[in-house]
Amino acid sequence: MAGSVAVPSGLASQQTPTRGRAGRWRTPEPGRLLARGAAVLLADLGWAVLHELPLGNRRRVDLAAIDARGRIAIVEVKSSLADWRADAKWPEYLPWCDLFYFAVPEDFPRPVLDEAAARPAIAGLMVVDGFSGAIVRPAAERPLPAARRRALTLRFARAAAGRLARRDSGFSLRLADD
Repeated sequence: MAGSVAVPSGLASQQTPTRGRAGRWRTPEPGRLLARGAAVLLADLGWAVLHELPLGNRRRVDLAAIDARGRIAIVEVKSSLADWRADAKWPEYLPWCDLFYFAVPEDFPRPVLDEAAARPAIAGLMVVDGFSGAIVRPAAERPLPAARRRALTLRFARAAAGRLARRDSGFSLRLADD
């Protein structure tokens, strides 16, 4: 068939191959697939979700979400135990959200997340794949101060509007904080 593209064999069923800049097939890395699954889960629960939102502390979160009540959730994706051990930035995200979650694959050693650093009183837990997931431990709610909530909601709105404008207009419009 003219214009059809053959998908390389041997790809995992949940990994959707895409064409890279050089026209070669590339498979999304596990973290991106897990972030996609967590985003789908949150959207199914009524949250508006953004990937890679920069915070006011020079950090960028994997996922940020806002619900109809204005609550803000941050999701830190951990694709493996090595990823968990190599990244200790997540405590810096806690002052920027009402709810904090880890999103991990089914085969992640979950007892590691129950240790002192990620105890249930701090972080909720999502088990996700490339398509969706489930919240297996709810996050403890810690309400944000009003001024920070306003600033973060504005940051979320500006990032979403800027991304939408870039997508719809076809040219590279960048906001200062995106």
